[in-house]
Amino acid sequence: MFFIPHGIITLRILSPVEMRVLGTLMEKARTVPDSYPLTLNMVVAGCNQKTSRDPLMSIDEAQAQLALDALKSIALVFESSGGRATRYEHNFQRVAGVPEQSAALLGLLMLRGPQTSGELRINTERWHRFADISSVEGFLEEMQDRPEDKGGPLVVKLPRAPGAREQRWAHLLGGPVEAAASAPAAGGSAPGDGAALSTGELAHLQTRLGALEAEVSQLRGTVQRLCAELGLSQPGQTE
Repeated sequence: MFFIPHGIITLRILSPVEMRVLGTLMEKARTVPDSYPLTLNMVVAGCNQKTSRDPLMSIDEAQAQLALDALKSIALVFESSGGRATRYEHNFQRVAGVPEQSAALLGLLMLRGPQTSGELRINTERWHRFADISSVEGFLEEMQDRPEDKGGPLVVKLPRAPGAREQRWAHLLGGPVEAAASAPAAGGSAPGDGAALSTGELAHLQTRLGALEAEVSQLRGTVQRLCAELGLSQPGQTE
């Protein structure tokens, strides 16, 4: 559990809609600061995005307003004055008592579901730039080991899923996480035989592929030059 300063309010388990609303506010505060705080319409649009959301949701204004009011009651959200429309901003870091890095990881886990440390490092680029995966894991482990007198664990490292190369992390803001329920959809592939790659692994392979393509192109140019100097036919050409 979390406590706001002076220990007045205890944060209860959040509902899926409350987590989506809170995560959206945390995201937009970092990625579109010029539009932040958000109006109700902007909150709804952010919650219902078709990208960077897992699972996809279809939240209407009434549901979003109820979630905002509930989050206000436990100090996680407050209204901003000024302008014709009411605007909302989150108060997560102050309530949870976590640093910017931990808040970025938790917000992303709320919006995209369980992820590996490598995926989190890539996906948090617009939220907070981590130096390397070890720094991501350091903040995750700190939140996992958070003592009960400070609110207890905020994240958990899930068991390795069948066929997966890395373990994933999940937040605990919505209560205990069922490992089976949070496992990625099976693709029918055996480990090492077409198993799905994590985002971090895919990015590494794409970078490596680009380097290999450049190397092949350079070697092809060298072979062509040597063939021309020696008066030989180039590979693939007939006399």
